Amino acid sequence: MKPFMDQDFLLNTEVAKTLYHQYAAKMPIIDYHCHLNPKEIYENKPFENLSKVWLGGDHYKWRLMRANGVDEAFITGNKPDFEKFYKYAEVMPYLLGNPLYHWSHLELKRFFGIDTLLSPKTAKTIYDEANLKLKTLTPKKFIEMSNVKVVCTTDDPTDDLIWHEKLKAEQNPFKVLPAFRPDKAINIELSWFNGWVDQLSSKVGYAIDSIELLEQALNERMDYFDAHGCKLSDHGLDSIYYHPYEVEEIETIFKRARSNIKLSQLEVETYKGYMLIFLGKSYHKRGWVQQYHIGALRNNSRRMLETLGPDTGYDAINDDLIAKPLSHILDALDHHDELPKTIIYALNPRDHDVVVTLMQAFQDGKIPGKLQCGSAWWFNDTIDGMSKQMDALANNGLLSRFVGMLTDSRSFLSYPRHEYFRRLLCDKIGRLVEDGLFPYDLDVLGRIVEDISYNNAHKYFKM
Repeated sequence: MKPFMDQDFLLNTEVAKTLYHQYAAKMPIIDYHCHLNPKEIYENKPFENLSKVWLGGDHYKWRLMRANGVDEAFITGNKPDFEKFYKYAEVMPYLLGNPLYHWSHLELKRFFGIDTLLSPKTAKTIYDEANLKLKTLTPKKFIEMSNVKVVCTTDDPTDDLIWHEKLKAEQNPFKVLPAFRPDKAINIELSWFNGWVDQLSSKVGYAIDSIELLEQALNERMDYFDAHGCKLSDHGLDSIYYHPYEVEEIETIFKRARSNIKLSQLEVETYKGYMLIFLGKSYHKRGWVQQYHIGALRNNSRRMLETLGPDTGYDAINDDLIAKPLSHILDALDHHDELPKTIIYALNPRDHDVVVTLMQAFQDGKIPGKLQCGSAWWFNDTIDGMSKQMDALANNGLLSRFVGMLTDSRSFLSYPRHEYFRRLLCDKIGRLVEDGLFPYDLDVLGRIVEDISYNNAHKYFKM
């Protein structure tokens, strides 16, 4: 029987242990996609208590608390903070096989030096000990402790980026850069589309009453982001669409939407495909990386959406087919050599092989790993999910060119997920060597591990 989460946690061969301890563990982190708040980073205020920093906004934990029968009052309600923490501690013994059991204990260990297993019996002791240490632990301290060199936040095109400006003026050992997230410009069917376009109009100083002016405004905002160090965009694409179109048709669809006329599903899908192509060309001109997060089925409970709003843990995996529309989008950009560097994340694990084989059809022979199969995301942040993503990439692509892990999180305590990923990576490589499927050459293996952990992302994003 192996000990729980000792120094060789997840490392099942001697090769894996060597690769992790001598190569992976020391590498810095580029967190090229997260949802941290730049204002919180700048203000750098200590958190009031462990419940605030650990449970606030963490829908991973919320989902499992609900699944264990915890009343919403102890999750997003107004119950005292310790009672909320205690309710999560009650869930811990039931997390058999779930990565949250590992993440939770890694976070306690790495940030607070606490090795005690969390349970209802130990909850009060752990809470008090962590709260004492939180007096000197701030957002910036968490980032520094994790050896993070770059943080890329997720920012709406209308954002003034004032907190990024303030952070840039400081002498921090890490950069905080914006990432362009134009989902509201694409989701033309949603109720807030016109309100958002009006907000964009106010930002650029003119009325946006045509598709040409919308594109002009978005280009102006991309220039603004670029001047603030932005190197990449991000798209949350629950589904991906492509239909042949004429520009005049897109103009008609846009004006119908601006007149609050209900659009057909075909009109919505046609507009969305067009916008991805327009934006992709714009990113290419600026040398940005575009990211496609594909496959969420969001806000499944109308009752809880009305009660709590979006992003509160009521999402799931979508099963729309993605191969053909994604191929058309990539081909439309590639046809005139305007395809930017692209990372494609598939939330449905069924789609990893689709993504890997499709992206290989558009590699240009100039940029190593120009198209990337993004790291296992959201519901795939598991041993099985990460392994499947890496297997798909190794089977039909170049695992050694992979840009590695990200947090995709709103929590400052999420950085041990990089350790989790790196341990799994080293274990996978170690098994290949132990099974005689790759030679034992530490120079080659060590370089591959260091590249996937940090160097590939450093070169790819040019931050």
